[in-house]
Amino acid sequence: MLSRKLKDTVLEAAKTFPAIVVTGPRQSGKTTLIKSVFESTHAYLSLENPDVRLRAREDPIGLLNQYRGPVIFDEIQYVPGLFSYIKDSIDINRAPARFVLTGSQNFLLMEKVSESLAGRAAVLTLLPLSLREISGLGEDMLSVGGLLENFRNSRQVEPNSLQDLAKVILRGSYPEPVSNPVVDRQLWYGSYINTYLERDVRNLERIGELSDFERFVKSCAIRTGQILNISDVAKDVGISFTTAKRWLSLLETGYQVFLLYPYYKSLGKRLVKSPKIYFCDTGVASYLMGLNDESALINNVHFGNLFETLIITDFLKRYLNFGRIPSMYYLRTRDKLEIDLVLEESQKLACFEMKSGSTITSKHVSSLRKIKRDFADLIDVAGVISGTSENFNVVEGIKNFSWKNL
Repeated sequence: MLSRKLKDTVLEAAKTFPAIVVTGPRQSGKTTLIKSVFESTHAYLSLENPDVRLRAREDPIGLLNQYRGPVIFDEIQYVPGLFSYIKDSIDINRAPARFVLTGSQNFLLMEKVSESLAGRAAVLTLLPLSLREISGLGEDMLSVGGLLENFRNSRQVEPNSLQDLAKVILRGSYPEPVSNPVVDRQLWYGSYINTYLERDVRNLERIGELSDFERFVKSCAIRTGQILNISDVAKDVGISFTTAKRWLSLLETGYQVFLLYPYYKSLGKRLVKSPKIYFCDTGVASYLMGLNDESALINNVHFGNLFETLIITDFLKRYLNFGRIPSMYYLRTRDKLEIDLVLEESQKLACFEMKSGSTITSKHVSSLRKIKRDFADLIDVAGVISGTSENFNVVEGIKNFSWKNL
């Protein structure tokens, strides 16, 4: 079984919180993770099981009385009414880790957690595998100091090729296709998307024509790594702006997309205010684009956007694996200053540009040089994350980080 960094965070939360809630998309490994931690100490009940679900709905007190010891409720969003009874039970006995809950639909789950378990539950998110988890390396706490230390002590990696990078993008980061090389990628992602559309979307909201929603999802995938203009998406699909906004919310709810918002503090410039959209898995995004071949991907106009998606979501996973709220932004101004990723820590900024190519020169860092010159007191790290095989200094004060050394 692939080692998951969130396991350490779950164990830490289990020392003090009476309930632990682990959310995330389907097939990200929530059940496997929770069982690896609690199977020997907790009873396990899956609310996907119709019999268990029926009993939880009709006799929640009887069910909880039967399982007085610690218990895992898997996919608890199927019985949202159970939350209030769990709250009452916790108020009687606040022993740590009495209830471990998992769920795949963030909005419904978090609404009930906020109503019933505020102050009683640690809420954690498990996305698909990070690059370090895929490679079998231990996860490091994300920090500006850690990035600098990583740069100084970079691993020696085999000569890199864009073919390696394309393979990672196409395979994606869900545990099943990553850990089992015999899994047919196209069949797996096709089945995953159909299951998502049929089960999760229809559970969340009545959508008359799933084919319209599927076209909407594909239209969003084509825009991964770009500033989102929801009006353009609505026009492409032939739906109203209001419907497009509602459907985008569904994609966020199901952990299919992540919206990266612009850096919100005034830098004395006119800032672009729309978010950028990123699919949480490059395997899903590339499949929806119809990209299934490494050479075709490398030569495709969307290769750079998919590389950016890979790196941005990897930073997101790093934050979430440590139970931290992401402090991530992008920067784009009306006068064409563009920074793909801004991390804020201790009132300092780490600024990064994403370049999928394997040749990085001083011409690739003009925006980084400008922001370092204009805001030297704010900028702690400035660098490029690229398709190269090693870390190196591009120009004084601006570093290149290989994606394999991230």
